[in-house]
Amino acid sequence: MIHLILGGARSGKSRFSEQWILNKYGDLPRYYLATAQAYDTEMTERIAKHQQDRLSDDWHLCEYPIKIDQALQNIPDNSVVLIDCLTLWLTNVLMSVENKTNTREQKAQHLSHAIEQLLLTLSEHQTRLTLVVVANEVGLGIVPMGEQSRLFVDHAGWLNQKVAATAQQVTLVTAGLPLTLKGAISG
Repeated sequence: MIHLILGGARSGKSRFSEQWILNKYGDLPRYYLATAQAYDTEMTERIAKHQQDRLSDDWHLCEYPIKIDQALQNIPDNSVVLIDCLTLWLTNVLMSVENKTNTREQKAQHLSHAIEQLLLTLSEHQTRLTLVVVANEVGLGIVPMGEQSRLFVDHAGWLNQKVAATAQQVTLVTAGLPLTLKGAISG
């Protein structure tokens, strides 16, 4: 099962995701698959705080900035996995080719391929794991000025659409409040 949870920055989507899992699947093994990478001191501190918070709630923490497929292969059947978040994952994928490819088209092809591989991975594991996937809804703001930013926003939107199409449940969280877009929100 895949449950996609979307929201803006600081919308409450991660907190909602964690609470939803605890309420609905509290007795199952819980894995927190974090995709953040620290590029500065503030992000290092933020990651450390999140790591500490997860320890108190009995989560198994896995940090995989890009290789979500490897992480899921190592998680036992009938577990619940919170992937937080796909937007940071996509950023990491883009940054991994930033200095290796020169053209927008090459970067776009790389992102599209990575998205297709991720979709295959989620599809492959959704029968043995409950996957709760968090992503930022980045398309509600102004169109970015820079080419790189527009490339990212375009692919983030397409990624969210594709995951939503395969998910059994989709929830949008705004101001800490969930709005069901697809499926039932029990729990």
